[in-house]
Amino acid sequence: METYSTTDIIKIMREREMSTFSLDDFGRLLNINNQNSLYKKIQRLEKKEIIKKLIKGKYLFIFNKTDDFKIANYIYQPSYISLESALSFYGIITGFSYKITSITVKKSRSYIIDEKDYLYSHINQDLFWGYEKKEDFLIAEKEKALVDLIYFYSKGLRGFDREDLDISEINKKKLILYAKKFNNKKTLSIIKNEIL
Repeated sequence: METYSTTDIIKIMREREMSTFSLDDFGRLLNINNQNSLYKKIQRLEKKEIIKKLIKGKYLFIFNKTDDFKIANYIYQPSYISLESALSFYGIITGFSYKITSITVKKSRSYIIDEKDYLYSHINQDLFWGYEKKEDFLIAEKEKALVDLIYFYSKGLRGFDREDLDISEINKKKLILYAKKFNNKKTLSIIKNEIL
């Protein structure tokens, strides 16, 4: 097993543009198979503030640029940015959401990392679509983010104020099409009668 200095590790991780990584990723990167050696190396790098623990087994490399949305995608998979965060990103909601909101097929969950709330809302597998890769993260299309929000609102799990929505950039045909794919009468009715 090759021994790497802290400088070597920083250089390797910068070259690979690794910003988020798991313990397994780190072990493979440095060819470390011994779990004890792996933990010690991770702990030393944490002490030196070169890496930071996000959640159990997942870390952030401080020297490579990343953002909240990429972190959100990474810490709980599969997931994509949606609801208030996506709508704020697109400028559809005029206010800014302080929580990073995502959709997942796993159970609903929340994490607090660096005083930021990462919220994950569960949706059925057959409704887990309508997202794309932008920059370095997965995010709902505008119309899907809005339908996701209205769907959760129709179930009493989310609030929204019509006055806060700017739907001028929304493709209305696509919005209706997506709402119909949800096969939920209440969601479709809210979109037709309160949004459009």
